[in-house]
Amino acid sequence: MHRLKSSNNLIYFFVFGFILFLASNRVDELRVYQGASIAVFVIAIASIILLTGYSGQVSLGHGALLAIGAYSAAVARNEFNVPVVVCFFIAVLSSALGGVLLGAAAARLTGPYLAGVTLALAIGLPSLANQFPILGGEQGLIFDVGFPPLSLGEEFTQYKWFFWISSLAALISMWLLSNILGSRYGRNWRAGRSNEVAAQLAGINTGRSKILAFTISAGVAGLAGALLSMTIGTVSPSAFPLALSFSLLTGAVLSGVTTLSGVMIGAVTLVAIPEIADVIANRIGASERITTNLPGLMVSTLLIITVLFVPHGPVEQHRSRKAKKLVQKKN
Repeated sequence: MHRLKSSNNLIYFFVFGFILFLASNRVDELRVYQGASIAVFVIAIASIILLTGYSGQVSLGHGALLAIGAYSAAVARNEFNVPVVVCFFIAVLSSALGGVLLGAAAARLTGPYLAGVTLALAIGLPSLANQFPILGGEQGLIFDVGFPPLSLGEEFTQYKWFFWISSLAALISMWLLSNILGSRYGRNWRAGRSNEVAAQLAGINTGRSKILAFTISAGVAGLAGALLSMTIGTVSPSAFPLALSFSLLTGAVLSGVTTLSGVMIGAVTLVAIPEIADVIANRIGASERITTNLPGLMVSTLLIITVLFVPHGPVEQHRSRKAKKLVQKKN
């Protein structure tokens, strides 16, 4: 049954990938860049959904894991001229290593204590990056992935290249995560989240399960970080502020932390908010200070509204309503 579902998912991802390929040739440069950003956020939000929604562990500093992947990829590219694909694998492995260390702490910490540890990491990492010259200090590092070796025509732009890379990475990541979450590992995470004592009595090593969840989540976040640095062309402390962690958490809540199905909702919202904020600021003639802080205010407001009215995300709420209607029809 799981193999059949996996095959169906693979077909869906191929179809969706083909649609994205066609769309990339019919929209302008700005939309292509936004499409690449959406793909990056899809991966980052999916990593939080795995960690929080399935494993029950809260991370308030996920942006730090993205930064670890971004810096690792940039250093490998700049210092050792590593091929781009290998750089992305290095980003995944280095962030996964950080996830192992955090997961070891997570196995002993719960609730606000774990959230506090991840928050401290997100706050302290930029200062740490400034202490090592190889990381470029406050100015950061350039992360240039270059163009493909074969010429794909004059209309093939750099942003389109970014879009293809990010979209392919997102499709592969989502396919792998959907299979992992549908496997016994996903079932173990859900069991531990629902009732840790009962899970332990059932023979599940919840400590080891938490470490595995943090490791995979961190590795996926590291890939998102490397892709994000690719789209903006640089890696610096300012590119991974604490606000990024909160934005990703908001995106996960909007998507529904207990399901991957709505991840596009959160990703599209996070990309759209700055543009909407800019339009609002121009309409009301706001000052530069208000224009700068308006996106953060909108993200915070959206998080509060979602928690109050749609706590499990729109996709999960739609499923619940559909299930209730089916029960009512049967009765």
